[in-house]
Amino acid sequence: MRYDDDAQLDTSQVTDDRGEGGGGPVGLGGGGLGGGLLPLLLGFLFRGRSGKASWIVIVVAVIGFFAVQYLGGGAGTSSSVAGRFGDPGGPGRAGTSDLASECRTGADANSKLDCAIVADINSIQAYWSGGGYQSVARTVRGAAPRYQNVDTVFFTGSTTTRCGSADSSAGPFYCPGDDLVYIDLSFYDQLKSQFGAEGGPLVNAYVLAHEYGHHVQDLLGTEAKVRSRQGASSDSVRLELQADCYAGVWMDHASQPANGKPALITGITPADLASTIDAAQRIGDDYIQGKLGGGTVNPDSFTHGTSAQRKKWLTTGFTTGDATRCDTFSTNDLG
Repeated sequence: MRYDDDAQLDTSQVTDDRGEGGGGPVGLGGGGLGGGLLPLLLGFLFRGRSGKASWIVIVVAVIGFFAVQYLGGGAGTSSSVAGRFGDPGGPGRAGTSDLASECRTGADANSKLDCAIVADINSIQAYWSGGGYQSVARTVRGAAPRYQNVDTVFFTGSTTTRCGSADSSAGPFYCPGDDLVYIDLSFYDQLKSQFGAEGGPLVNAYVLAHEYGHHVQDLLGTEAKVRSRQGASSDSVRLELQADCYAGVWMDHASQPANGKPALITGITPADLASTIDAAQRIGDDYIQGKLGGGTVNPDSFTHGTSAQRKKWLTTGFTTGDATRCDTFSTNDLG
């Protein structure tokens, strides 16, 4: 996967807070931190569009739950997990203006990780704002009428959000309290070194597309459907698999023009797809519990779906390119 060298990047969709820090980690959100809720703690923090906190208080992250299971055994408190996933990566550097001067074109995205992430964010939001969101919103009663762009915040080590404080151990996450996506870019190295993923440009983009999928769910009001928190066919699993599917839908459209502008991404190869599916499978509940954690696989504790399920729904999104095919809540066959 490469970026069009001549494409213009929009760094206004990114806030670069690296080096500023957010203080020590505290409990994320307002939920209890007992062993029964902890597997969800680093998984989702949802609240309704009305602004009222919902009953399920969890942070939206790609692998937060898996980090807990792998490193913390799925028990304890947020403070016992904080800082154990990996050291903050890279030298501290803050300043969105610096990012704007460094990331101007697709050529910059082809040579610098920061700029590639900017390009990914631009591409993802161009798809959803360019008709992708409307294609599914028209089928959902009570959905927000249009897609609303939200920024991604780059941070190093720790950050403070309206969903609470978090550190790099949480992985990337979407906070509906302030409508922002957060990521410590060292996560990409951790995904390869600790989870054994192959990595690559599309894998990096998939991580963000999954988080923006949660933003789409927030706009659609999908979180209101979440009732069961754990289990192989729980609503939490269905929510995560749907976000994977939405990420796949974007992948199908990524190399197509959007909003009257040429595509930022010039092509996605079979090798790119294979590495992305590999990454999705490595953050399946069963893989983490059985392979990385070295423990017994317990379907009753699942919150994100199995490796096979994550592959199925990511692939469903990519092969159909149709967000309406991502209705994981109506099917009896999650894969």
